[in-house]
Amino acid sequence: MAKYFPPFNKADVPLLDVDRYEARLKRKPSVSASERTRYRTIWISDIHLGTRGCNADLLIDFLDHVDSDTLYLVGDIIDGWRLKKKFFWPDGHNDIIWRILKRARRGTRIVYIPGNHDEMFRQFTGLNFGGVEIRRSAIHETADGRRLLVLHGDEFDTVMLAHRWLAVIGDAAYVSLMRVNWLVNKVRNWFDLPYWSLSKMAKHRVKNAVEFIGRYEETVAKAAESRGVDGVVCGHIHTAEHRVIKGVEYYNDGDWVEGCTALVECDDGTMQILHWADEVNARKGREERPARLVSVDGNGMDQAA
Repeated sequence: MAKYFPPFNKADVPLLDVDRYEARLKRKPSVSASERTRYRTIWISDIHLGTRGCNADLLIDFLDHVDSDTLYLVGDIIDGWRLKKKFFWPDGHNDIIWRILKRARRGTRIVYIPGNHDEMFRQFTGLNFGGVEIRRSAIHETADGRRLLVLHGDEFDTVMLAHRWLAVIGDAAYVSLMRVNWLVNKVRNWFDLPYWSLSKMAKHRVKNAVEFIGRYEETVAKAAESRGVDGVVCGHIHTAEHRVIKGVEYYNDGDWVEGCTALVECDDGTMQILHWADEVNARKGREERPARLVSVDGNGMDQAA
């Protein structure tokens, strides 16, 4: 694994400080139980820890507000491609790792399916580290009896498979776009404006990107059909989606670089995609709404001021 990471000082990585790590795991949650929503299953992917594009604050907020019996980490959790070139690991990225490990310690089943950016962990397939199962793929059975194939999805990316060098060039261009995206949202934050994804907008407006996404979704659904399952959950292309393709349910849980989305299953088996930036903006709107001032008139009746 050393080939993936340049030399760095352990003091720069608080996760390697065992005492600090243990203290974080024992810390009480900042959000009360009444404020947390419980799901049967949660899928998240494409976090890209180790890059500036990772929206760590939004993901931390998400993890603080949800619980689940099972959590699937559907690949590209850590970005080995970027870390190999330059080491970047702020405290916020540690906070995400700590929160995930804390869930495992409290009994949540954690299934980690490495992707192409964290492929160095694929060599540990079949092992369990700190309550985290490492798998190449998985079959998930929903509460209503459907069988879903869960995998990252890079194996269906024709560019990734046939021309890895081209994929790396494309990744470099994508990183440049994400830097612009990061700068745009820094400025928006100064003006107290909500998160907005430049890259997501560009992806949905460029014809070639739209066509690639459509072909990718159909290829993944066809592979799921050949496996005899009812549907498939993947990540990789940073585009959250639910479609039924020739009888196969296709789910993509999105990412935490552009869309900040997660896929969740409720206790009855129903599935939905959560757009967390929208959830946060809605919550802020409720919190900032002026409280109604109530006075009592001469007849003892309440009336709004």
